Amino acid sequence: MLLFTPGPTPVPQNVRNAMADETMHHRTPEFEAIFEKTRKHLFNLFKTDEVVMIASSGTGAMEASVINLCKNTLLSVNSGKFGERFGKIAIAHGLKSIEIKNEWNTPVSVEDILNTVKANADIDAIAVQISESAGGLRHPVEEIAKAVKAINPKIMIIADGITAVGVEPIDVTNIDCLIAGSQKALMLPPGLAILGLSNAAITSIGSGVGYYLNLASEIKKQKQNTTAYTAATTLIIGLLEVLETVEANGGIEKLYSDTATRANAVTEALVALGLHIYPSTPAKSMTTIDDVNAAEIRNLLKTDFEVNVAGGQDHLKGKIFRINQMGLISNYEMAWVVNAVELCLAKLGRRDYDGTANKIFNEITFGMDK
Repeated sequence: MLLFTPGPTPVPQNVRNAMADETMHHRTPEFEAIFEKTRKHLFNLFKTDEVVMIASSGTGAMEASVINLCKNTLLSVNSGKFGERFGKIAIAHGLKSIEIKNEWNTPVSVEDILNTVKANADIDAIAVQISESAGGLRHPVEEIAKAVKAINPKIMIIADGITAVGVEPIDVTNIDCLIAGSQKALMLPPGLAILGLSNAAITSIGSGVGYYLNLASEIKKQKQNTTAYTAATTLIIGLLEVLETVEANGGIEKLYSDTATRANAVTEALVALGLHIYPSTPAKSMTTIDDVNAAEIRNLLKTDFEVNVAGGQDHLKGKIFRINQMGLISNYEMAWVVNAVELCLAKLGRRDYDGTANKIFNEITFGMDK
């Protein structure tokens, strides 16, 4: 079965091998050396002033960012399940919450953010997804951050990059906290979250808030190549293997380029079949199709063609399917996925099979369309 859900993503064999070695104690010079190497790679990936790894899902990092960087009022963008989560986190911790809510295929506008900030002087942090994976949407986070900082540089900008880090270059010039999760483009099992922090964020954090999710405690310890609490040793060993593999395969810029080409090839192939891309501004992390037969297509992909893709949640359940584009994906696997979608449409009597999807995918992927 080919796993093409947008998280968890497949874990490469060499990474599984690295994580299968003997268990290592986290308070040893041997593990500290691994931790130090991993941090160096993460600085190259995030381009931020500091990086922090915590043993949690991405939601743990979302919560850590909110409680440590928001003191009064959080402005969050709800264009899906994960944007909605930021507001719930703020409320759970007794913070004030203001939400801009759009349909799941609609990005937030810079104008709406600025108007809300100008109308609410208590807003001291803004949280927004770069890639909202509930619908495969890309928000203009870099433009938002720049515009907000121009009118109030003290507002902390929290960017959820869980399905964006390792997918595309992110301009962190005006971003104070950039979040990643292990089970997405980093090609690991779930359980490790990473936060990239600006110097302004570190100042704002001060002595930190909370206990386990106190970022001040982690910053202090991780600068010493250890963690405040038990490290996710196996996942960090795997992360080092992933980042070294990316470097050995041409580096992060090549990964970005390959991902962009693949996302474009899949989009063009599926559109040529008469399918419709759901979000108005698609993220490169996944291809999301809205279709009256979405549930049937997803089921046929799994039962007849051994391809597992994700469906939709809440009001989009049974109405969309989402195909992962994150990580080191082999072209032959991706070619089979688009071919399988075309075969599904033939089985449903939607169109005769003629190989259109594979033809277009290969033309774009291998530059034969030029």
